[in-house]
Amino acid sequence: MIDQLPVIAVLGGTGAEGSGLAARWAAAGYRVLVGSRSEERAVDFAAKIGAEGMDNATAATACDIAVLTVPYQAQRTTLTALRETLQGKVLVDVTVPLVPPRVMRVQLPEEGSAAHIAQTVLGEGVRVVSAFQNVSAGHLQDPAHVIECDVLVTGDDPTARSEVVRLAEAAGLNAIEAGPLDNAVAAEALTSLLIWINRKYKSPGAGIRITALPADKS
Repeated sequence: MIDQLPVIAVLGGTGAEGSGLAARWAAAGYRVLVGSRSEERAVDFAAKIGAEGMDNATAATACDIAVLTVPYQAQRTTLTALRETLQGKVLVDVTVPLVPPRVMRVQLPEEGSAAHIAQTVLGEGVRVVSAFQNVSAGHLQDPAHVIECDVLVTGDDPTARSEVVRLAEAAGLNAIEAGPLDNAVAAEALTSLLIWINRKYKSPGAGIRITALPADKS
């Protein structure tokens, strides 16, 4: 039943990646809170997809699961401001450490990954899961598009990982658990490779596929 589904806050939900995920979850019957630095933008966009728009802090307060979809440059400051609000919750970090203008080269942070930054900022009271870095925003924004790539889900808490797998499947994506948060570095690094491949082969959104898995991954 819909009232048993977790409430999802998409922080930075008016951006390219966040808006696509928010629209797909709203269409799947979730209560979706679109958060933004601009409440007006959030309200305007949310009205179009059957969601609720508000500022990031209000969305983070009211949700069960928060999904961070802000640019890398805004990740740390956004999470620092929301640290206390997110305690006891799951935070899905979609951040990719892209450093313009050389976004086609892997440039991982000193901490190892953006996911590690999120966990360090938020502390042990928040279960951080890393996912959705390698899915084309353009594909997400087209509700009729069948997305033929896999989502790698990493995190130290198995229950939180499973919850994010269900979220991915609700959005029409195939999700694969890929181990602890330390492994997020691989998914984050892949994004720069995919950007290079897109540029080289003029692809609208290359993705990855994990092969030789059983039909029932449970």
